[in-house]
Amino acid sequence: MNFQNTRRRGEDGVAMVINFLLSNARLVLGVGGAAILGIATLAVKRLIERAGRAADDEKVEQKITESWEELSLVSASPTLIQREIEGVVINHVAKTTKQQKADLCQPQKSSLETESNCDSKPKKLQLCALTLQERLQQFYCTRAALDPQEVQRAQALALDICTEVHGFLHSRHPDMPLEEMSIGGSLLDNLQVICADHACLLVPLQLEASLWRLVPGEETLLTHPLHWMVRRLNIEYFPRGRSYWDRYLVGGYLSSEALVNWFNKAVMETVNWPTIGSSMDCLIRPALGGSDLRLEISPLDENGSESGDQPVFVTILPLLREGDVVLTAQPELTSPWVNAWHLSLYPWETRRLVELDAADNGCRIKTLKILKAVCRLNHALRPMEAAPLVNLILHLSDRESDWSDSSLDVRFQQCITELIGYLEQGALHSHFKPAVNLLNSLSEDQVDQMGFMLYCAVSEPEILLV
Repeated sequence: MNFQNTRRRGEDGVAMVINFLLSNARLVLGVGGAAILGIATLAVKRLIERAGRAADDEKVEQKITESWEELSLVSASPTLIQREIEGVVINHVAKTTKQQKADLCQPQKSSLETESNCDSKPKKLQLCALTLQERLQQFYCTRAALDPQEVQRAQALALDICTEVHGFLHSRHPDMPLEEMSIGGSLLDNLQVICADHACLLVPLQLEASLWRLVPGEETLLTHPLHWMVRRLNIEYFPRGRSYWDRYLVGGYLSSEALVNWFNKAVMETVNWPTIGSSMDCLIRPALGGSDLRLEISPLDENGSESGDQPVFVTILPLLREGDVVLTAQPELTSPWVNAWHLSLYPWETRRLVELDAADNGCRIKTLKILKAVCRLNHALRPMEAAPLVNLILHLSDRESDWSDSSLDVRFQQCITELIGYLEQGALHSHFKPAVNLLNSLSEDQVDQMGFMLYCAVSEPEILLV
């Protein structure tokens, strides 16, 4: 009887504190927002766990005091994620409270009974016992890594489009000097996650070395290290018309915007995509809503209707190569300057990652794919693009030498902490071009949302792997 009375008093005390926390968290939600509710929930969870393990009233009160001290350290994020976190957190708190109170009311089972019932537990409860290392490996296999058959299907569709575009340009514009076209991007480099849904069709232009010069961004009036220009040389000795590309000159420079506009009219609007799609058992149509040259390819079923499978997007990308320098015609990145070309750092970054992993059999690429999958699946982290994540790992590799597969959990947690620091500073500089801030395109609201979500993941990184 004494034991039951003590247990009941402890249960009532914990219930009162839980109800007080929840009611006040909802009150704060209206004033301070979902951020304080999300972090306060972690303190409530620890409070419940500690109270459940306590054997007498003194220990319950001591643990309550410790949890209140943790809660007092919580500060709300300046920008709040009300739409997602509010409902998730309230449901999580209610579920956890109900479960823990039920556990408090039940007598403790013997160790033999616990071991005998291990195999009968639901899978969800068994997953909770996994370590972070095991959770990361599981997340990589189920979410980040792609099915080889899915990758082959997407590559085959992209190669078919490459063949069709190459044949069209060769027959309609045989005098256009082009190098060999190919497929590139993350699909080819095994860096795509979640689903194989996009690829790049690289269209390299062939320039006469004596008539053209690639001008680095720092030497132009734009002074942007990623915005290069292509200057026409010796125009007084070799007047306009000597080069095929002179027709796209604007102010003495080869205009990327004029070239993309021509490709849009000559390829995207002229090619008979319905006929090509019927021969490939696909529905092919130019994607609307952007300045890039993008095709949407949707597989068809036996009845000739869209099968509902994930469509594949193929972007036609005109580019220039000179040594290690790759310039792409992407007006969406260089606007409003019509003559600017974008310096692509993707080949340098990808090559460096592969070299580092090959040298020590490291897990850098695996870490990158996990981070990309996490950002793509999490609404608050979705604005984070791949380039900052790649450079985050490259910067970390300069300081950390152990990238073995057994240290995957340590490096993952370290990436979260490092990324929070970069977001606080508002700058993550490129590994190869330190003058470039890779977070410059993010708004203040996006930075706040991502920073808060990552801050919550510092103590419980598993919330990113749901």
